[in-house]
Amino acid sequence: MSQFYTDPSRENALPDAEVFELTQAEIDATPIEDRDDLGKPGFYWWSCFPGCLPDGEPIGPFETEEEAVKDARAASSATLGDAP
Repeated sequence: MSQFYTDPSRENALPDAEVFELTQAEIDATPIEDRDDLGKPGFYWWSCFPGCLPDGEPIGPFETEEEAVKDARAASSATLGDAP
């Protein structure tokens, strides 16, 4: 998992999102009765601050980490209306 800023201009504050990869091996290692709670393999992002629980469900999957970060930044920009 890596943390990042949905708004790169705020890099003097705490990161506000996290991206992670869910692999097929992790899915296969999960008991069958719990697999319905998992998504498909790929990269996901969710809003959260360091040391805090995520603020919602993960969003994805994406093919790459870069695509997940790009989507998070686009979603944040749309939510904030490109506010400074």
